[in-house]
Amino acid sequence: MGVTLNLIGAGHVGRVLGRLFADGGVFALQDVLTRSQSSAADAVAFIGAGQACTELAAMRPAQVWMLAVSDDQILPACAALAAAHDLQGALVFHCSGARGSGELAAARAGGALAASVHPIRSFADPGAVARDFNGTYCGVEGDAGALALLVPAFEAIGARSVVIDAGAKTVYHAAAVFASNYLVTLLDAALRAYQAAGVPEHVARELVRPLAAETVANVLRLGAPTALSGPVARGDHATVARQQQALAAWDGATGELYAALVPLTADLARRKLASH
Repeated sequence: MGVTLNLIGAGHVGRVLGRLFADGGVFALQDVLTRSQSSAADAVAFIGAGQACTELAAMRPAQVWMLAVSDDQILPACAALAAAHDLQGALVFHCSGARGSGELAAARAGGALAASVHPIRSFADPGAVARDFNGTYCGVEGDAGALALLVPAFEAIGARSVVIDAGAKTVYHAAAVFASNYLVTLLDAALRAYQAAGVPEHVARELVRPLAAETVANVLRLGAPTALSGPVARGDHATVARQQQALAAWDGATGELYAALVPLTADLARRKLASH
C-alpha cells in the first residue's frame, strides 16, 4: 500500500473508485478535493479514507492523481493541477468515457504519465456499484507506462480492462449511448405507438417486455445479424413502406426515426444473408 493517490472530484464515480482502492489496499488514498468542504467530507466518509480538501495547493504530493470531474472540467482541472504541483514522474488519469487522455496534455508537459480509464457502468447508486463492481469492464487508453500501473490496479478491484483506440474515443462513448440511452428512446417509440393503437400504457409495457428482452438476449447470444427478424429482414418492402407512411402521418419525428433505421437494418439483413 505504498503508492499514494489523490482524488480531484468526488462524485459517484470518484467515490466508488476511491472506496474500492482504499478497501483493497491498492493505493494509499491521501487527499480528496471537491468544490466545498462539506461535499469533500461526505466523500471521505463514503470512501472511508483520505482527508477532505478544498484548495488544490493544500493537497499533498502524490504518485497518482485521479481526475473524477465532469467531462468539460478535465482540461481546466488538469491545467490547474499542473500549475499548482510538480508532476514530474507522477501519473494522472481521468475516468471519462467521452474524452481521451489527450485532455491531460498539461500533465504530460509537466513530466507526468497520462491515461484514461472508463468504467462501463451506471453509477446512479454508488453504494450498489461499490458492492457489485467485480467483473466491470473498463475502457483504457494512454501512455504505456501509465497503463502498466493502472491496469493491474483496476484488476485488483475486480475490473476487466479493454484497450481502446484513443483516436476513436468519441465513437467508443457513442456505443454506450446506443446501447443504453437510445435503446430507451426506441422502446419509448414502441410504447407510444402501441398507445396510439389504443393499447393502455401498462399493457403496452407488457407487450414490449418479451420482445425487447428476447431480442437483447438473442443479440448478445447470437450476434446482431442472426438475431434480426421482421419485415426488413424478410424483404417485405410493402409492409415497411406502409408502416413508414402511417408513422409519418401519426407523428412526424417518430416517422423520421423509423425511416432513418431502415437503411441500417437493410444492411444488417444483407449481412445475415451473407452469413448463411
